[in-house]
Amino acid sequence: MTTEERIENSVTRVFKTIFPNTTNHYDTLFGGTAMMMMDEVAFITATRFSRMRLVTVSSDKINFTVPIPAGTIMELVGRVIHIGRTSMKVMVEIFVEQMYEEVRYRAIHGEFTFVAVDEEKKPVPILS
Repeated sequence: MTTEERIENSVTRVFKTIFPNTTNHYDTLFGGTAMMMMDEVAFITATRFSRMRLVTVSSDKINFTVPIPAGTIMELVGRVIHIGRTSMKVMVEIFVEQMYEEVRYRAIHGEFTFVAVDEEKKPVPILS
């Protein structure tokens, strides 16, 4: 399988509904909750691409462009955007949909870097 095919096959999509237990006093999604969900989707994406043990080493450029209100549906989409020797970057975007209208927009996006590690947590090459 080519690298491009592996990237395409590893694209990860997760849908969630925003309920009041995940919102702040403004009735919008907690930023920390969004970041946790993004890191999880990024990890799933990176693991599906590499099928290796991975650790998150950084999150970069997380842009909270639009608040995500309670009572909406959100889609998290993860995609590998860069592959290094032992590391890779995954872009995660969060799209919001109104439940009862044909409205969809990107609310948050960010990048996460992962390093492949062996049993002793030492970096190892991603692609053989």
